[in-house]
Amino acid sequence: MRYNSRALIPYAQALLRLPAHIQQLDMESNGKRINKFGVEIDYPVGEVDFGEPGTNSQHSFFQLIHQGQTIPVDFLGFVQSQHDLLMDNEKLSSHDELMANFFAQPDALANGKTVEEVRAEGCPEDLILHKVFDGNRPSSSLLFPQLSAYVTGQILSLYEHRTAVQGFIWDLNSFDQWGVELGKKLALDIKEHLMEARNNEIGDYEIAADNAATSRILNYYVENSADAVRGDSSSNPVSSVATSVTRKTHMDHFPPQHHDLGGHGGRLS
Repeated sequence: MRYNSRALIPYAQALLRLPAHIQQLDMESNGKRINKFGVEIDYPVGEVDFGEPGTNSQHSFFQLIHQGQTIPVDFLGFVQSQHDLLMDNEKLSSHDELMANFFAQPDALANGKTVEEVRAEGCPEDLILHKVFDGNRPSSSLLFPQLSAYVTGQILSLYEHRTAVQGFIWDLNSFDQWGVELGKKLALDIKEHLMEARNNEIGDYEIAADNAATSRILNYYVENSADAVRGDSSSNPVSSVATSVTRKTHMDHFPPQHHDLGGHGGRLS
Protein backbone atom coordinates (compact mmCIF):
# COMPACT_ATOMS: atom_id res chain seq x y z
CA MET A 1 0.00 0.00 0.00
CA ARG A 2 0.97 3.66 -0.46
CA TYR A 3 2.39 2.78 -3.90
CA ASN A 4 0.54 3.86 -7.02
CA SER A 5 1.66 0.95 -9.22
CA ARG A 6 2.35 -2.76 -8.89
CA ALA A 7 3.89 -5.27 -11.31
CA LEU A 8 3.30 -9.01 -11.72
CA ILE A 9 6.03 -11.02 -13.46
CA PRO A 10 5.30 -14.75 -14.02
CA TYR A 11 8.27 -16.76 -15.27
CA ALA A 12 6.04 -19.01 -17.39
CA GLN A 13 4.81 -18.16 -20.88
CA ALA A 14 1.58 -20.06 -20.21
CA LEU A 15 0.67 -17.25 -17.77
CA LEU A 16 0.96 -14.63 -20.50
CA ARG A 17 -2.49 -13.22 -19.71
CA LEU A 18 -2.34 -13.54 -15.92
CA PRO A 19 -1.17 -9.93 -15.37
CA ALA A 20 -4.09 -8.67 -17.47
CA HIS A 21 -6.52 -10.79 -15.45
CA ILE A 22 -5.15 -9.48 -12.14
CA GLN A 23 -5.26 -5.97 -13.58
CA GLN A 24 -8.98 -6.37 -14.25
CA LEU A 25 -9.58 -8.03 -10.87
CA ASP A 26 -7.86 -5.36 -8.80
CA MET A 27 -8.47 -2.14 -10.70
CA GLU A 28 -12.16 -2.87 -11.34
CA SER A 29 -12.68 -3.81 -7.68
CA ASN A 30 -10.76 -1.16 -5.73
CA GLY A 31 -10.64 1.82 -8.07
CA LYS A 32 -13.14 3.90 -6.10
CA ARG A 33 -13.76 7.54 -5.09
CA ILE A 34 -16.16 6.89 -2.19
CA ASN A 35 -16.11 4.26 0.56
CA LYS A 36 -18.83 1.71 1.26
CA PHE A 37 -20.63 4.24 3.48
CA GLY A 38 -20.93 6.76 0.64
CA VAL A 39 -18.27 9.09 2.03
CA GLU A 40 -15.70 10.59 -0.35
CA ILE A 41 -12.26 9.05 0.18
CA ASP A 42 -9.44 11.39 1.25
CA TYR A 43 -6.68 8.75 1.20
CA PRO A 44 -5.07 6.92 -1.75
CA VAL A 45 -6.71 3.63 -2.77
CA GLY A 46 -6.04 1.24 -5.61
CA GLU A 47 -2.97 0.78 -7.79
CA VAL A 48 -2.16 0.52 -11.47
CA ASP A 49 -1.51 -3.19 -12.09
CA PHE A 50 0.56 -4.33 -15.06
CA GLY A 51 3.01 -7.05 -16.03
CA GLU A 52 4.49 -9.38 -18.62
CA PRO A 53 6.01 -12.87 -18.53
CA GLY A 54 9.61 -13.39 -17.50
CA THR A 55 12.43 -12.05 -19.59
CA ASN A 56 10.06 -10.19 -21.94
CA SER A 57 9.29 -7.80 -19.11
CA GLN A 58 12.97 -7.24 -18.36
CA HIS A 59 13.37 -5.46 -21.70
CA SER A 60 10.00 -3.71 -21.58
CA PHE A 61 9.81 -1.76 -18.32
CA PHE A 62 12.51 -2.94 -15.89
CA GLN A 63 14.52 0.22 -16.52
CA LEU A 64 11.74 2.12 -14.75
CA ILE A 65 11.45 -0.46 -11.97
CA HIS A 66 15.19 -0.57 -11.21
CA GLN A 67 16.16 3.09 -11.61
CA GLY A 68 12.92 5.05 -11.89
CA GLN A 69 9.79 4.98 -9.75
CA THR A 70 9.54 2.53 -6.87
CA ILE A 71 7.10 -0.18 -7.96
CA PRO A 72 6.50 -3.32 -5.87
CA VAL A 73 6.94 -6.47 -7.96
CA ASP A 74 5.57 -9.99 -7.56
CA PHE A 75 7.79 -12.64 -9.17
CA LEU A 76 6.15 -16.03 -9.85
CA GLY A 77 8.42 -19.00 -10.54
CA PHE A 78 8.06 -22.77 -10.88
CA VAL A 79 10.42 -25.58 -9.90
CA GLN A 80 9.37 -27.81 -12.79
CA SER A 81 8.94 -26.56 -16.33
CA GLN A 82 6.00 -27.55 -18.48
CA HIS A 83 8.31 -28.01 -21.47
CA ASP A 84 11.92 -28.25 -20.38
CA LEU A 85 14.75 -28.73 -22.87
CA LEU A 86 18.23 -30.03 -22.14
CA MET A 87 20.88 -29.92 -24.85
CA ASP A 88 23.39 -32.74 -25.11
CA ASN A 89 26.54 -32.08 -23.08
CA GLU A 90 24.85 -29.20 -21.26
CA LYS A 91 24.30 -29.25 -17.50
CA LEU A 92 21.72 -26.45 -17.41
CA SER A 93 18.31 -26.82 -18.98
CA SER A 94 16.39 -24.04 -20.69
CA HIS A 95 14.30 -23.77 -17.54
CA ASP A 96 17.45 -23.31 -15.44
CA GLU A 97 18.43 -20.42 -17.70
CA LEU A 98 15.01 -18.84 -17.24
CA MET A 99 14.94 -19.33 -13.47
CA ALA A 100 18.37 -17.72 -13.09
CA ASN A 101 16.60 -14.47 -13.95
CA PHE A 102 13.79 -15.22 -11.51
CA PHE A 103 16.31 -15.40 -8.65
CA ALA A 104 18.51 -12.53 -9.83
CA GLN A 105 15.95 -9.78 -10.36
CA PRO A 106 14.68 -9.59 -6.74
CA ASP A 107 18.30 -9.44 -5.53
CA ALA A 108 19.02 -6.58 -7.92
CA LEU A 109 15.99 -4.67 -6.66
CA ALA A 110 16.82 -5.28 -3.01
CA ASN A 111 20.60 -4.83 -2.98
CA GLY A 112 21.23 -2.45 -5.86
CA LYS A 113 24.75 -1.46 -6.87
CA THR A 114 26.90 1.24 -5.28
CA VAL A 115 29.21 3.82 -6.84
CA GLU A 116 32.19 1.95 -5.42
CA GLU A 117 31.10 -1.34 -6.99
CA VAL A 118 30.61 0.27 -10.39
CA ARG A 119 33.97 2.08 -10.21
CA ALA A 120 35.73 -1.16 -9.22
CA GLU A 121 34.57 -2.67 -12.53
CA GLY A 122 36.58 -0.05 -14.42
CA CYS A 123 33.57 1.90 -15.62
CA PRO A 124 34.34 5.33 -17.18
CA GLU A 125 33.70 8.13 -14.69
CA ASP A 126 31.07 9.81 -16.85
CA LEU A 127 28.97 6.61 -16.84
CA ILE A 128 29.29 5.59 -13.20
CA LEU A 129 26.20 7.36 -11.88
CA HIS A 130 24.15 5.95 -14.76
CA LYS A 131 25.01 2.42 -13.63
CA VAL A 132 24.26 2.90 -9.93
CA PHE A 133 21.18 1.15 -8.49
CA ASP A 134 19.75 2.50 -5.24
CA GLY A 135 18.32 -0.86 -4.15
CA ASN A 136 15.90 -1.17 -1.25
CA ARG A 137 13.03 -1.69 -3.70
CA PRO A 138 10.20 -4.01 -2.60
CA SER A 139 9.39 -7.32 -4.26
CA SER A 140 7.93 -10.73 -3.42
CA SER A 141 9.08 -14.08 -4.82
CA LEU A 142 6.56 -16.92 -4.99
CA LEU A 143 8.05 -20.27 -6.00
CA PHE A 144 5.60 -23.09 -6.82
CA PRO A 145 6.37 -26.79 -7.48
CA GLN A 146 4.90 -26.68 -11.00
CA LEU A 147 2.31 -24.88 -13.10
CA SER A 148 -0.74 -27.12 -12.88
CA ALA A 149 -4.46 -26.42 -12.87
CA TYR A 150 -4.42 -26.71 -9.07
CA VAL A 151 -1.55 -24.24 -8.67
CA THR A 152 -3.20 -21.85 -11.11
CA GLY A 153 -6.26 -21.94 -8.87
CA GLN A 154 -4.06 -21.18 -5.86
CA ILE A 155 -2.57 -18.17 -7.63
CA LEU A 156 -5.97 -16.81 -8.60
CA SER A 157 -7.28 -17.35 -5.08
CA LEU A 158 -4.27 -15.56 -3.61
CA TYR A 159 -4.83 -12.42 -5.67
CA GLU A 160 -8.58 -12.47 -5.16
CA HIS A 161 -7.96 -12.65 -1.40
CA ARG A 162 -5.49 -9.77 -1.55
CA THR A 163 -7.95 -7.59 -3.45
CA ALA A 164 -10.77 -8.30 -1.00
CA VAL A 165 -8.58 -7.68 2.07
CA GLN A 166 -7.36 -4.36 0.67
CA GLY A 167 -10.98 -3.40 0.10
CA PHE A 168 -11.84 -4.26 3.71
CA ILE A 169 -8.90 -2.19 5.01
CA TRP A 170 -9.86 0.79 2.83
CA ASP A 171 -13.60 0.50 3.71
CA LEU A 172 -14.47 -0.09 0.06
CA ASN A 173 -17.12 -2.19 -1.59
CA SER A 174 -14.85 -4.23 -3.83
CA PHE A 175 -17.78 -6.01 -5.43
CA ASP A 176 -19.31 -3.28 -7.60
CA GLN A 177 -18.04 -1.66 -10.79
CA TRP A 178 -20.09 1.49 -11.33
CA GLY A 179 -17.10 3.23 -12.88
CA VAL A 180 -17.66 1.46 -16.21
CA GLU A 181 -21.24 2.68 -16.66
CA LEU A 182 -20.72 6.28 -17.82
CA GLY A 183 -18.52 5.49 -20.80
CA LYS A 184 -20.89 2.73 -21.94
CA LYS A 185 -23.87 5.09 -21.70
CA LEU A 186 -22.10 7.79 -23.71
CA ALA A 187 -21.13 5.17 -26.32
CA LEU A 188 -24.84 4.43 -26.85
CA ASP A 189 -25.50 8.12 -27.42
CA ILE A 190 -22.67 8.32 -29.95
CA LYS A 191 -24.00 5.23 -31.74
CA GLU A 192 -27.26 7.11 -32.23
CA HIS A 193 -25.36 10.00 -33.81
CA LEU A 194 -23.49 7.57 -36.07
CA MET A 195 -26.72 5.84 -37.10
CA GLU A 196 -28.28 9.16 -38.09
CA ALA A 197 -25.16 10.06 -40.06
CA ARG A 198 -25.11 6.70 -41.88
CA ASN A 199 -28.81 6.99 -42.73
CA ASN A 200 -28.26 10.39 -44.32
CA GLU A 201 -28.01 9.62 -48.04
CA ILE A 202 -26.79 13.07 -49.01
CA GLY A 203 -23.80 12.80 -46.71
CA ASP A 204 -24.03 16.32 -45.30
CA TYR A 205 -25.15 15.36 -41.80
CA GLU A 206 -23.16 17.15 -39.11
CA ILE A 207 -22.93 15.62 -35.66
CA ALA A 208 -23.39 17.89 -32.65
CA ALA A 209 -22.08 15.90 -29.69
CA ASP A 210 -21.94 17.01 -26.05
CA ASN A 211 -18.74 19.01 -26.57
CA ALA A 212 -16.94 20.70 -29.43
CA ALA A 213 -13.86 18.47 -29.35
CA THR A 214 -15.86 15.25 -29.63
CA SER A 215 -18.07 16.77 -32.34
CA ARG A 216 -15.02 17.66 -34.39
CA ILE A 217 -13.36 14.24 -34.32
CA LEU A 218 -16.71 12.46 -34.78
CA ASN A 219 -17.46 14.46 -37.91
CA TYR A 220 -13.96 13.78 -39.22
CA TYR A 221 -14.50 10.07 -38.59
CA VAL A 222 -17.89 10.01 -40.33
CA GLU A 223 -16.68 12.03 -43.30
CA ASN A 224 -13.61 9.87 -43.91
CA SER A 225 -15.18 6.48 -43.22
CA ALA A 226 -18.43 6.90 -45.18
CA ASP A 227 -16.99 5.59 -48.45
CA ALA A 228 -15.58 2.53 -46.74
CA VAL A 229 -18.95 1.72 -45.19
CA ARG A 230 -20.61 2.04 -48.60
CA GLY A 231 -17.90 -0.07 -50.22
CA ASP A 232 -16.36 2.70 -52.35
CA SER A 233 -12.78 3.76 -51.65
CA SER A 234 -12.08 5.48 -54.98
CA SER A 235 -13.19 8.94 -53.87
CA ASN A 236 -11.32 9.04 -50.58
CA PRO A 237 -7.67 7.95 -50.27
CA VAL A 238 -7.97 7.76 -46.49
CA SER A 239 -10.73 5.16 -46.50
CA SER A 240 -10.52 1.44 -47.21
CA VAL A 241 -13.09 -0.96 -48.59
CA ALA A 242 -15.09 -2.56 -45.83
CA THR A 243 -15.34 -6.31 -45.73
CA SER A 244 -18.87 -7.60 -45.29
CA VAL A 245 -19.30 -10.62 -43.08
CA THR A 246 -22.32 -12.34 -41.70
CA ARG A 247 -22.93 -12.15 -37.99
CA LYS A 248 -22.82 -15.92 -37.77
CA THR A 249 -19.48 -17.32 -38.83
CA HIS A 250 -18.83 -21.05 -38.70
CA MET A 251 -15.39 -22.46 -38.06
CA ASP A 252 -14.43 -26.08 -37.79
CA HIS A 253 -12.71 -26.56 -34.48
CA PHE A 254 -11.69 -29.80 -32.88
CA PRO A 255 -10.81 -29.63 -29.18
CA PRO A 256 -7.43 -31.05 -28.16
CA GLN A 257 -7.50 -34.67 -27.14
CA HIS A 258 -4.55 -34.49 -24.77
CA HIS A 259 -3.38 -31.89 -22.26
CA ASP A 260 0.22 -32.25 -21.10
CA LEU A 261 0.52 -29.93 -18.09
CA GLY A 262 2.67 -32.18 -15.95
CA GLY A 263 6.04 -31.14 -17.32
CA HIS A 264 8.67 -33.44 -18.72
CA GLY A 265 12.40 -33.61 -19.08
CA GLY A 266 12.76 -33.32 -22.84
CA ARG A 267 16.14 -33.76 -24.49
CA LEU A 268 17.06 -32.05 -27.72
CA SER A 269 19.90 -33.69 -29.64
